[in-house]
Amino acid sequence: MTDIQQIIPHRYPFLMIDQMIEIDQGKWAKGFKNVTRNEWYITDANPCMPSAMIVEALAQLGAFTTTSSEGNLGFLSSLNGIEVLGNAYPGDRVELFYEVIKNRRGFILGKGEAKVGDQIIIRADEIMIYVQG
Repeated sequence: MTDIQQIIPHRYPFLMIDQMIEIDQGKWAKGFKNVTRNEWYITDANPCMPSAMIVEALAQLGAFTTTSSEGNLGFLSSLNGIEVLGNAYPGDRVELFYEVIKNRRGFILGKGEAKVGDQIIIRADEIMIYVQG
């Protein structure tokens, strides 16, 4: 599969996708994030992956669907209709799915879903990404 770090500029500690599973360029993408105890955001006071980081993972996946070469940058522009339905804890594999709804003049509007097992933990009605290239 494609090396994620050659497509999107994110690096540790803000690269939120561990691996791409499938992609239909310009239409949708599937990937995952394995949550470990070593993540910088896992603490005694916060034992799960923050919802904002999961939404960021969906946005990175969205940028990946329309960015196919180095030199393009995807920026999270706006969010709408975010539902937090559960949490991801160390040991969980967060399965990510992003589907493009519209792509106009570099603005990609899509929707996303994050699951742990069969349970949806985040649902996003609209994630807009601006791709500059």
